[in-house]
Amino acid sequence: MKFIFVSGGVISGLGKGIITSSLSLLLKDLGFKVAPVKIDMYLNMDAGTLRPQEHGETFVLKSGLETDQDMGNYERFLGEDLPRENYITTGQIYAEVIRKERSFEYGGTTVEAIPHLTDEVMRRIKSAGEAMKADIVIVELGGTITLQEIQNRIFIEAARIMKLKNPGDVIHIHVSYLPFVKSVGELKSKPAQTSVYILNSMGIQPDFVFARSEIPLDKKRAEKVALFCNIFPEDLILSPDLPSIYEVPLLFDQQHAAEKICQKLNLKPETKGKVMPEWSRMVSGINKAEKEVTIAVAGKYYKVGDFHLADSYVSVVEALKHAAAQLGLKINLRWVDTEELTEDGNTAEKLFAKISGLIVPQGWGNRGVEGKIKAVQYARENKIPYLGLCFGMQMAVIEFARNVAGLKKANSQEVDPKTSQPVIHIMKDQEKYLAKRQYGGTIRLGQWPTKIFNKLRIVPSKVEGQISNFNECYNKYKNFCGGYYKNGVIMERHRHRYEFNPKYRKLMERKGLRVVGISPDGKLIEAIELPDHPFFVGTQYHPELQSRPLNPHPLFLGFLEAASKQENR
Repeated sequence: MKFIFVSGGVISGLGKGIITSSLSLLLKDLGFKVAPVKIDMYLNMDAGTLRPQEHGETFVLKSGLETDQDMGNYERFLGEDLPRENYITTGQIYAEVIRKERSFEYGGTTVEAIPHLTDEVMRRIKSAGEAMKADIVIVELGGTITLQEIQNRIFIEAARIMKLKNPGDVIHIHVSYLPFVKSVGELKSKPAQTSVYILNSMGIQPDFVFARSEIPLDKKRAEKVALFCNIFPEDLILSPDLPSIYEVPLLFDQQHAAEKICQKLNLKPETKGKVMPEWSRMVSGINKAEKEVTIAVAGKYYKVGDFHLADSYVSVVEALKHAAAQLGLKINLRWVDTEELTEDGNTAEKLFAKISGLIVPQGWGNRGVEGKIKAVQYARENKIPYLGLCFGMQMAVIEFARNVAGLKKANSQEVDPKTSQPVIHIMKDQEKYLAKRQYGGTIRLGQWPTKIFNKLRIVPSKVEGQISNFNECYNKYKNFCGGYYKNGVIMERHRHRYEFNPKYRKLMERKGLRVVGISPDGKLIEAIELPDHPFFVGTQYHPELQSRPLNPHPLFLGFLEAASKQENR
């Protein structure tokens, strides 16, 4: 196997994940099996207990591991499901080394950061490559190369040792930032030079520098950066801001980045042209789209102080983009903080004015809940296409129970543990975990099956035999399902502890709500729908996690189709 390390300097949030994803796609297009790996430097075992406002979205793998959102970028660009070995944290490294020490696996040797921690890092990196039978492993090092981030050192040291021992099999890519100073009117290269200097002090000379900037770097400054970063000019890859992240692989392809990497690693490409032509057509579709639909996302994790961080819902945003590209639509996102929604109906009228569709995404706890319920009510009463994702489905059930089924005190046990009408209740096996404060990795995670009802056969008779929107989406767009829909059963990813209480199902169905998806054993309600509505679907699972640029998710396609018909409302 060959190994590529990707580090970052100057500031965080440079887009190392997109660069890693783009290179993975380009190398795949050359015929190589690529295993992208994300290393997060924090001491958590996984991303499951991290606050979304600080860390961004938690992405759930097929296996059920809760990971950093960059794993989602890798899967979307590669179009492949990744194994749990491809996500590594400092917490995992320390826990395993301590376990081995307690088990006397080091045979009495004094356990130290080097070699024991670095050996464990290298073992896990190689294990990730072996799990995918990869030709090339691309390792994204989280955080930045700064002296303050001491938790990064063991990983940088592991990269140094791997390069020292196998110089022909390891290269290092450094992503650095060149700020544009408006008062001066030019890009400044000193931060990038300093970043590479710090990396040099840790024993690593980058083989490539990827220059991130607001605007493209001119030839004069590019030559200056290459000179002072001690690389050849052709090994400086320009990465200015672009309208879409999906244009990044095309920009790198123009600079022959993948071919240059292969030359450094002494690899001969086997083929070319299987992936990129289709990718280019997808990007072209995004750029040519003219018809605009306004989609409101009512959440509570994107507003932090005076800033709005869409990363809390990145998979939802990308799933919308994938579906929009397929349908030739342009998405205008409107972010709505559910804590701003009050009992005053005028607030909802103002926040949701002239929208074409509404999404209530995932969430936890009781903050902003009543605002989410108000958002659901507005969509239901005004016939606005609605898609509820996990928590969003639960809020739809509560809203319907209160305002249609007559259960005025209906609530979730997560929000009010003592509610007398728990239409959303805790799963049985979850109670024991909460009692023992076992939060990490204990909820219902990963890919689980859902059985789809082909037709609505429940009273009232006016909808008996009617094909549901939910079912129609999967049947109409089954070619995009990538093998996770077969014989009326879909395999979707979950991340929840609470669910629709089946004790209330009959009452809710008598009042008009429809259960359209259940677990194969019939115990769990996985999807609901309102039939007398343009599109009103809620899923306990997360369809956004399996959406891909070239394979949009059927539910997002159906939702946007319905939304596109609401443009003149």
